[in-house]
Amino acid sequence: MYAYIDGRLVFKSPAYVVIDANGVGYHINISLNTYSLMGDAERCKLFTWLHVKEDAHTLYGFADESERNLFLHLISISGIGPNTGRMMLSSITPAEIHTAIVNGNVAVIQRIKGIGPKSAQRVILELQDKLRKEGPGSTSAIPVAKTAKDEALAALVMLGFVRNNAEKVLDQELNKNGGTLTVEELIKLALKSL
Repeated sequence: MYAYIDGRLVFKSPAYVVIDANGVGYHINISLNTYSLMGDAERCKLFTWLHVKEDAHTLYGFADESERNLFLHLISISGIGPNTGRMMLSSITPAEIHTAIVNGNVAVIQRIKGIGPKSAQRVILELQDKLRKEGPGSTSAIPVAKTAKDEALAALVMLGFVRNNAEKVLDQELNKNGGTLTVEELIKLALKSL
């Protein structure tokens, strides 16, 4: 629902922040990783995810999109909710979690408070192929669209295509057509090849 919240930092603690955005104070739960990356700036921007339950609407904030993407991967696992996902991101860095999952390192995941051996194995089993398939930048943000190729690549990745394959196909189509294709044309041609 909310992609990000940008505003004046009113309160900051290791567990949550309050951001004033145009007169509305947003209480946003954060990980220790986000806390350490925020610094002491008066103004901040957090990428958010809204968790809706019957008795509460809870905002979670992240310093960058890569951390949010990893969080969303983690909470997609049965038995791992938003608080456990936040605990995981607070215990070790997102890069360490990503590497441990891709390499199948159960011991690293199991060291996180609240994650037992079965949960650690489930996380690796369910996410290893996804993160491998998406490549080393799988938890990184979709590229900021600057060119037609960037916009087409972002669209194809959002549709579920592997970034490396999509990029190769886009490069081939651009080379065939002299680099003068619109975003729509590029996507249509790439979809035929993928």
